[in-house]
Amino acid sequence: MTAMRLYLLRLGTIRGIEAPVPGYLIRLHDGRNVLVDTGYRAAPAGGDVPIEVRPEDDVVARLAELGLTPADIHVVICTHLDPDHAGNHDKFPAAEFVVQRAHLEAARSGRIERLVEARKHWDLPGLRYRQVEGDVRLLPGIELIESGGHVPGHQSVLVRLPETGAVLLAGDAIPMGIATDPDERPILPFDLDEAETRASTRKLATLAAREDALVIYGHDPMQWAGLPVSPDCYP
Repeated sequence: MTAMRLYLLRLGTIRGIEAPVPGYLIRLHDGRNVLVDTGYRAAPAGGDVPIEVRPEDDVVARLAELGLTPADIHVVICTHLDPDHAGNHDKFPAAEFVVQRAHLEAARSGRIERLVEARKHWDLPGLRYRQVEGDVRLLPGIELIESGGHVPGHQSVLVRLPETGAVLLAGDAIPMGIATDPDERPILPFDLDEAETRASTRKLATLAAREDALVIYGHDPMQWAGLPVSPDCYP
């Protein structure tokens, strides 16, 4: 048995603001591996795409740096199905995917246009989705926190590590440090519901304060520049 660890995976870069496209690997003490999000699908060379995915940024390449293959991933937690978070689900056919029921229903309805972009990668007959509702204790040391607003049914992830303590992977509910104040934060172009976005920000801020948690923002280039990214980890 090994101690639980959290790895931050840079799976691409948003052009123009040089912000990270994140994924996370949680290695449990019992040997199970949990991946949070699968990143953006690398585009063919050339063309105008909003996100750069270098060969080493591909999720399979990042896992290989740690000695893992897609077959070694037992669970994939889906914060949500935006194309920069769900572009490589089909590379993990053996995993169980965990998503908020409200989000999967909204994504499959087709009414949120941007979620359709990567649908051919996440909505395949062979992929197994476990649908949860609200805040859920998923596994020892891992809790899912419903945090909608950016999209319906977005979920953040609270990880409790043996040495580091609590780490809150806020995802796109709090994408940057400028968005931590629920009343003053900007509502960004991809945030679909302002009231829910502010409510989720308040919920996560309260949780982080109560747990004395390190909050990792979804797409903050300044924060990520100072974080230990894979192959380093949080123990």
